[in-house]
Amino acid sequence: AARSLFDDARQLLDRVISEKLLHASAVVGLWPANSTADDDIVLYTDDERTTEIDRLHMLRQQMDKPDRRPNLALADFTAPVESGIRDYIGAFAVTAGGGLEEAKKSFTDKNDDYNAILLTSLADRLAEATAEWLHARVRRELWGYAPDESADNAALIREEYQGIRPAPGYPAQPDHTEKRTLFRLLDAERGAGMHLTESMAMIPGASVSGLYFWHPDAHYFGLGRMGSDQLADYAARKGWSLAEGERWLALNLAEERARA
Repeated sequence: AARSLFDDARQLLDRVISEKLLHASAVVGLWPANSTADDDIVLYTDDERTTEIDRLHMLRQQMDKPDRRPNLALADFTAPVESGIRDYIGAFAVTAGGGLEEAKKSFTDKNDDYNAILLTSLADRLAEATAEWLHARVRRELWGYAPDESADNAALIREEYQGIRPAPGYPAQPDHTEKRTLFRLLDAERGAGMHLTESMAMIPGASVSGLYFWHPDAHYFGLGRMGSDQLADYAARKGWSLAEGERWLALNLAEERARA
């Protein structure tokens, strides 16, 4: 069954290419940046670093770890303001969903729900592939912190390269509303034809967005449960009420609520 599905997907991918059923768009940005003591990342207009253009708000793990390992925040992977180090951060938004709805409709109009669903899955994979391709260009050319990188496809799949691209709404930073900052900074609607719904879903479907960190020690992690103390601090940094913070971070507050 798996081989049959794979063969069907390859045949549909050939149609996607030959008939141009889908098209991909991407936008990327790089900014001078430094972190603050309260786990924000400040983005500057230029390398003089006198004018702040925006801030990214990060959350820190609050858990007991063995061997005195530190609790992490993504801000740890950007040099602190007081260090004097001229650090940078990147962001991206990509979609492979151009033409997806029209192509799906052409299948469903023929009662071909199977290929409509398969096309959606292919578009999702193509969006991830576009994100991987763009990240490689950022590392080797656009940011250029790893110009001699020569990872083959297998190494790319194993993420054997320097840097990470975490996304708002995922384990290290579960606040989906940080996408608003990314889309505003990137001008994603004009640059890639992408926009956000009220619930922070990305339109078109088959889209990916996130941040680029270059630090050699940068790695993915999960925030886990957060306490009411961090919620209050985070809400203040975001300009939220506590109720708004609870709404967007409910899953990470579940354990704290249970104890209350």
